Amino acid sequence: MPGQKFGPAWFPGLIAFPEWMQRAQSRAAVIGVLAGLLFYILAADTLGFHLTAIAIVGLWVRILGASWRVTVAVGVLAPIVIHLAFYKLLRVPLPWGLLERWAF
Repeated sequence: MPGQKFGPAWFPGLIAFPEWMQRAQSRAAVIGVLAGLLFYILAADTLGFHLTAIAIVGLWVRILGASWRVTVAVGVLAPIVIHLAFYKLLRVPLPWGLLERWAF
């Protein structure tokens, strides 16, 4: 639409070298998300969704600056909620891995 400042260069310009990338915590968060996704791809079939998600969510919450108490609580509760959403509501099977004998 004419007169708007949004165009094809808006999004690339928004993410290209912003000041938030100058902070170490922001860079660690971006690297943590990418590393967590790579870890999930490589480890989920062997370890299973639950153990892998506990590690990844715990890492992400801790990198974002949460206390250990919050990290442990969210790291344990979030995979349970995600499991219930995918496995029970959406009927999408998630890999059980090492916890196969306790699958329900």
